[in-house]
Amino acid sequence: MLAGKRILLIIGGGIAAYKTLLLIRELRSAGAALTPVLTQAGTQFVTPLSVAALAGEKPYQELFDLTDEAEMGHIELSRTADLVVVAPATADLMAKMAAGLADDLATTLLLATDKRVLLAPAMNVRMWQHPATRRNVAVLRDDGILFAGPDEGEMACGEFGPGRMAEPGTIMDAIRNALGQGAGTGPLAGRHVIVTSGPTHEPIDPVRYIANRSSGAQGTAIAAALRDLGARVSFITGPADVAPPVGVNVVAVQTAREMEQAVKAALPADVAVFAAAVADWRVKNAGAHKIKKDGTGNLPVLEFAENPDILAGIAGLTKERPALVVGFAAETDDVVANATRKRHRKGCDWIVANDVSPGTGIMGGDENAVVLITGEGTEEWPRMGKDEVARRLAARIAETLG
Repeated sequence: MLAGKRILLIIGGGIAAYKTLLLIRELRSAGAALTPVLTQAGTQFVTPLSVAALAGEKPYQELFDLTDEAEMGHIELSRTADLVVVAPATADLMAKMAAGLADDLATTLLLATDKRVLLAPAMNVRMWQHPATRRNVAVLRDDGILFAGPDEGEMACGEFGPGRMAEPGTIMDAIRNALGQGAGTGPLAGRHVIVTSGPTHEPIDPVRYIANRSSGAQGTAIAAALRDLGARVSFITGPADVAPPVGVNVVAVQTAREMEQAVKAALPADVAVFAAAVADWRVKNAGAHKIKKDGTGNLPVLEFAENPDILAGIAGLTKERPALVVGFAAETDDVVANATRKRHRKGCDWIVANDVSPGTGIMGGDENAVVLITGEGTEEWPRMGKDEVARRLAARIAETLG
């Protein structure tokens, strides 16, 4: 997939830049051509000579270099590549991208490019978890920027946690997926996948509703990962906090019953992934007008009805049942036991279980720690970014479908 592809590789300033040299070697071995860009901070960790020797091309460094601008200006540099990769992507670089700043060659290229951009973040755990960085990541994801990592582990500063740059192999997988996007290629080319995502809103009256804390981030990441493997994705989403991915068929719904109708309308499909956090109940006697206090102290009486079980309904189909039906189980205790029982009760093939008990920070957060439960047993995955969870799940789906 990488033969004949050109990667614009921007190397930020961080100790993880040594991994970028390994990434360059892997990209060249896979047949990719490289245009390296070395930031001023990046030169503190890797030398232009080492980058040039491995990339086979000289690294660009200065925005106002007369020779470089005459031979190939920064606008052409930003648009002649098939993909832009930033590794390591420092907190500073991501902040500038989120703000739309362009004060050096790297940030100018990132602002001027019309190609997809993949970031491999690398920074101290506290920097990664800082509210400013989290806001910037959310902005970049909404802008369609792709992410590989970061991983969790020990850092050069001696601390432990999320923030390590992903390994070169992981970044290579993300690059292959990004280049396969929208091209009808990849292991899931020709397959139709349904993904549900986000919460549902069940109205109490025109201004109030029942919902949950789901942000929709995990379902969105799964849809994007399946799309990147070549699948045609029907993305059925409730009112999520995150923007839907590009390159998929988006069907926006509000309630559980609307989601059920949309899923049935999307059939037939090869795979259905039910990542949405669907409300179990709705208000049967929802008011047509805003329910107001009347001064008596009497509380309104709400009658509840059970919502349709979308997962069980699709898993139990005799006709048009997808070959692989995947459910999600957000549990607060006895995660594996409860999720295993749910898999049997719902009749689905796989359950992706995660612990959303208070203190985990997972519900609505940027990371997830899941257990994949199949007919063959359980697989506990380490805590990682939701994008990485999605890529691993998409890869398993592709492997299973063969």
